[in-house]
Amino acid sequence: MNPEVALPILVPLFSGAVSLLFWRSRPMQRFIAVTGNLALLIVSLWLFVSTHQLGYITLQMGDWPAPFGITLVADMLSAVMILLTAIIGLSMGIYSLATTAQGHEKFGYYPLLHLMLAGVAGAFLTGDIFNLYVWFEVMLVASFALLILGGERAQMEGAIKYVTMNLLASVIFLTAIGLLYGMVGTLNMADIALRLDMAEHQGMVEVLAVMFMVAFGIKAAAFPLFFWLPASYHTPPVAVSALFAGLLTKVGVYALFRVFTLMFDQSMGYLQDIMLWGAALTMVTGVLGAAAQYEFRRILSFHIVSQIGYMLLGLALYTPLAIAGGVLAIAHNIVVKTNLFLISGITHRLQGTHQLKKMGGLYRERPWLAVAFFISAFSLAGFPPLSGFFAKFVLVRAGIEAGAYAVTAVALAVGLMTLYSMVKVWNEVFWKTLPEDNCILQEPAPAGDDGRLVKPSLWLMYLPVVVLALGSVLIGIFAEPVMRVMETIGEQLMNPTDYIRAVLGENADGGISLLEAEVQEGSGP
Repeated sequence: MNPEVALPILVPLFSGAVSLLFWRSRPMQRFIAVTGNLALLIVSLWLFVSTHQLGYITLQMGDWPAPFGITLVADMLSAVMILLTAIIGLSMGIYSLATTAQGHEKFGYYPLLHLMLAGVAGAFLTGDIFNLYVWFEVMLVASFALLILGGERAQMEGAIKYVTMNLLASVIFLTAIGLLYGMVGTLNMADIALRLDMAEHQGMVEVLAVMFMVAFGIKAAAFPLFFWLPASYHTPPVAVSALFAGLLTKVGVYALFRVFTLMFDQSMGYLQDIMLWGAALTMVTGVLGAAAQYEFRRILSFHIVSQIGYMLLGLALYTPLAIAGGVLAIAHNIVVKTNLFLISGITHRLQGTHQLKKMGGLYRERPWLAVAFFISAFSLAGFPPLSGFFAKFVLVRAGIEAGAYAVTAVALAVGLMTLYSMVKVWNEVFWKTLPEDNCILQEPAPAGDDGRLVKPSLWLMYLPVVVLALGSVLIGIFAEPVMRVMETIGEQLMNPTDYIRAVLGENADGGISLLEAEVQEGSGP
């Protein structure tokens, strides 16, 4: 019995249920938002330590052995993603106390927040492909409801694009699952990995691999199906935007890493080239889109797309070092991108706009906010010694070692373009003088959406910003131990037999023997 595998799912579900019981009491919902996410952080640390010590933690639901029952499984990749989810969840819980409108709280903001965190955790921990689909749908329902809270026109337009593309991805995903089940007769991902390697119709395996690539590529906002993201992520309240930017698209990237290192590891072939150039085009189109924008959150939204390209580059290069670099890029981006959205919320609170041309002067007025932005922005651009530098350095090194010089050059060029965008934001928001047509600072202290004054609640907005900025610095300072964890993840993903053996136990021995015999035969002279 390993309860630490199930608790990251159960804790937010329980928090959401209790929050619903107290739906008439705003103070109780706000209290549960913080304490529930704090409990999630504690159990996530427990899972991380256990996984670091044991390698793999599994739990067979209802004592039904795999592949017949539902399996929850955690390796180092899952444990790191769960830990990051808990950190972002707690940050959002605190930040939301100062920014969430009273009307949103009455209409279930906090229960939806807990439900979405449960969906994210479930996707990271499930060992079953159909349950992965179920958790994706849980996330979709919760995120759609959060997206339309308030019902403004821009929100509805963004939500329609968001839900349309995600439903298309879900249809492709579900169809692929149906075809896969008809082919191998199992839904357990470890068992699927064994059976696909021995399947007679390898052409069908490649078709399924393409379907999964398209479905998860849409959810990850990869080229060319990313347009729904910059059209929707800038429309909801800032806390929701930050949560989406930090976590949601990374679940799609996680699914690509999981599926293409476990189930379709023998099917990469030409798909590797497609993914490689898809990663390059995702980087380029994202950063060019950001360069053309002058609305704070739209710039950050396009940069989500651009940075997804770096993560996909790690998977496409398909070496242990590249996988480690790709996962480090995911971890760094979750921290930094969330923080940049949170900072955009503070600047909006202070100056009443997201339009860069109407902003300015915050360097002198709020120097610590400027420092937090500087750290996050230059980390995103890849400046040493911040977290983004090490992620890009590892990916560039892996690209050169793999002989992918053209795509590596693209990655370096996109880093320079990212720096250009961040310098533009810095200059417009923090450095230049506040334009005369922005009279926000001459007005009385503005009130938040719930009627509270700015000053009493601003520290709740600053607290997660400072912690996340510090997190980016700490990842850079402790790059060596962080990199050791990433290398462990790379080795685990590139050697899936240990994962299969951990999930299937003694049922895996026969299949793994056959698989190892095939690999040895294929690697012979």
